[in-house]
Amino acid sequence: MKLLLDFLPLILFFVTFKYADSHKDWAAAFATEHLGFMVSGGKVGLEEGPVLLATLVVMAATLTQALITKLRGKKIDTMLWVSLALVVTLGGATIWFHNETFIKWKPTGLYWVMALVFWVSNALLGKNLLKSMLGAELELPAGVWKNLNRAWVLFFSGLGILNLYVAYHFSTSAWADFKVFGVTGMILLFTLGQGLYLARHLPESADEGKEDASNKHAGQPESKP
Repeated sequence: MKLLLDFLPLILFFVTFKYADSHKDWAAAFATEHLGFMVSGGKVGLEEGPVLLATLVVMAATLTQALITKLRGKKIDTMLWVSLALVVTLGGATIWFHNETFIKWKPTGLYWVMALVFWVSNALLGKNLLKSMLGAELELPAGVWKNLNRAWVLFFSGLGILNLYVAYHFSTSAWADFKVFGVTGMILLFTLGQGLYLARHLPESADEGKEDASNKHAGQPESKP
């Protein structure tokens, strides 16, 4: 359920944009008729309709995500609050000025906030967030935790820059594809790389130690009473 909620805004943004982008006349007319009061000038052009509708949908989906989390009695994560603030602020600017640039900055803002949180918590507060989340399950040297934290800082920083590059050098349709498939794929690959790095530094499990001791004992001659 949580996984579905996490991806719901992204999925709805992508589906809405792709449908509206293939029906631009309808999207412009629908947005002008129903969103005209929210748009500067009151009229939405053919190229503006798809991203405006998708932006409105992602704003509603993110608000719904926070509301459902609250109704379920769960704590709303800090990153969800940040995402909500960014999507409302930048999404509202996109709709009012009917300018897609604002909403394209939203992923970068989120990635850079995440990078900043990882960096500040470790560099200024002396708290490694990854160790706080996984330290109870993984026993790793302090240097490894530090390297992992630094890797996430660099990854999210680079992802924010890459998002802006795609946003400014490619079409909005290509940016939407990158936002859904490109970013998701890079996160999966990066997480896999982290797992391979962790595997090199994990200590032998207690079970392996017990098995080695058992094998060693089995190789000794049995004592006679």
